[in-house]
Amino acid sequence: MLAKVNSCAVFGMDAHMVKVEVDVSPGLPCFDIVGLPDASVRESKERVRTAIKNSGFEFPLRRITVNLAPADIKKEGSNFDLPIAMAILAATGQIEIPNRFLDALIVGELSLDGTVRPVNGVLAMAMAAEHNEAISTFILPEANSMEGALTGKLTVYGITDLLILADWLKGNVQISPAEADGQQILAKAQAPPVNDMADVKGQEGAKRAMEIAAAGGHNMIMIGSPGSGKTMLARRLPSIMPELTLNESLAVTRIYSIAGELPLGRPLITERPFRAPRHTASGASIIGGGRIPIPGEVSLAHHGVLFMDELPEFQRDVLEALRQPLEDKTVTVARVQGRSQFSAAFQLIAAMNPCPCGYFGDPLKPCKCTPFQIQRYMNRISGPLLDRIDLHVDVQRVRYEDISKTAKGESSAQIKARVMSARNIQQVRFQGTALICNADMERKHVQEWCKMQFDAEILLAEAFKRLNLSARAHDRLLKVARTIADLAGENMIGASHIAEAVQYRSLDRLVRA
Repeated sequence: MLAKVNSCAVFGMDAHMVKVEVDVSPGLPCFDIVGLPDASVRESKERVRTAIKNSGFEFPLRRITVNLAPADIKKEGSNFDLPIAMAILAATGQIEIPNRFLDALIVGELSLDGTVRPVNGVLAMAMAAEHNEAISTFILPEANSMEGALTGKLTVYGITDLLILADWLKGNVQISPAEADGQQILAKAQAPPVNDMADVKGQEGAKRAMEIAAAGGHNMIMIGSPGSGKTMLARRLPSIMPELTLNESLAVTRIYSIAGELPLGRPLITERPFRAPRHTASGASIIGGGRIPIPGEVSLAHHGVLFMDELPEFQRDVLEALRQPLEDKTVTVARVQGRSQFSAAFQLIAAMNPCPCGYFGDPLKPCKCTPFQIQRYMNRISGPLLDRIDLHVDVQRVRYEDISKTAKGESSAQIKARVMSARNIQQVRFQGTALICNADMERKHVQEWCKMQFDAEILLAEAFKRLNLSARAHDRLLKVARTIADLAGENMIGASHIAEAVQYRSLDRLVRA
């Protein structure tokens, strides 16, 4: 007997429809899976065999051949357990699949007792199924049901175990379709931030730079001695950034689901990601990769913040690999099995000490490093990478007078109100384009929307010559000035906006002077 059901395989960011074909025929007992299965798929034979027996069904002692078509796509993961078991039971006549479920998409991992366990990449599968007109039903583990229902275009049924599935198909039990309203989930999840800017004592200049970074989506690097508050500031940036839109939230959730980072019980990522990898992280963990490519930290920070503390301590190849995603907002990973492209529209916030000992320029603690050691330390960050970072901010030691103050500074809510005002201006400006914020502008957009007053043009020309800026750094300085003008509610970029933007190029002054 032959039985066929639909399933899905995830490769990179994409999900591909897979037809699970099972043939049960007379012959010596064997169980073969063909169609480029990896080790986890081949191991499903033992899980499926035991789950069928422990669920009270009979496992056929005949020749069983499972084909995962198309055969030229690598199949990975445990999500084929449930469709294989369902097809075996259908091929042996132990269950009958109703006509309305013949084209259903089925995924799920089986425990040895027949329980259906959650799998990764469900949202990507649901999005792929939307484009297949023949598929209108999605049968998946109950723990994934809310995630699968987020698209709202499929009828989603959550299954707890193999026996319940069989009884449901026979009509003996009723299972209600899962429903999930992404917009409602987002609205309920909005809460006051845990990390508030009001907790930061002093550092008014650095907080102003953080406000500009949030308003324009700019990359930023902070340079300061140990204990000056760089990490504390960075962790509070998401609290002043705009809330995730539903489309952004779905895009982030899709990446987390594929990577297996989606928390159980949370079908939707509702907060902007904040990723802080250690400086010992490998290139594959930061950029993404593996034998079967999976998202790295730059993709897990999509629509959020990638914080890289002690930036010069990261491996050179890791830092240079950041150049492509910072420019293109995507990462391309090439492997023997094929190429995968992951979204990586993140905001880079980096922190570093000014020298190996950390106290160069500190007013209280003397630096022990030689000029050669300082220069060699700074040279660990290449010029092309610095060109892609819009804001270079000096973070000074916090004074005792600031620490001892009992009064709190501006809260994240107050700063966020100004950020949202600037973002609203940008939203009107970029209407009809794919741009979201000022940092996304390309050269043609800079020429169109970064109009300057005459005295601002003179100041910019002088700064360009004195700092030996590259063409890219010139454009990024203009984008920052455009954001400063937006925060001030000004249509034209003035000299004061250019002057403030030039102040945020401290590494250009240090390295290129």
